[in-house]
Amino acid sequence: MSDRTLVPYDGSPPSVKALEYAFDTFPGADITALYVVPAPEGYWSAFQGSKEGRSAPDRATDRGREILDEATEIADEHDHALDTELVVGKPERAIVEQTVDGAYDTVVIGSHGREGISRVLLGSVAETVVRRAPVPVLVVR
Repeated sequence: MSDRTLVPYDGSPPSVKALEYAFDTFPGADITALYVVPAPEGYWSAFQGSKEGRSAPDRATDRGREILDEATEIADEHDHALDTELVVGKPERAIVEQTVDGAYDTVVIGSHGREGISRVLLGSVAETVVRRAPVPVLVVR
């Protein structure tokens, strides 16, 4: 039984499937949906002087919150409580760091096959998490 489960969530169909799978498979677990605002090192500094009044990081963070609100709606449909977290960074690095910092027992991450290839290939983020996370990682497709 997994007591604390982390689900990286970006609103994509594979991440929705991963979240639903986590609710169904770990009904008694504390589940956290994690959205990572993707930001390579130094990326946002180029946008700090935006003329629109709101910086690009603020807009990206607001979009992340909207995506996490969608995850909360899915949790409500499954009658399951959901914690949410939003962090900024490289997604694969941030997810692995969260598994350590948040003391999670399991990661449930979405992935999908690529068309035209006979075997299933993990996306680069999922592959990195599978290789580097210090806890079991369940890949849902």
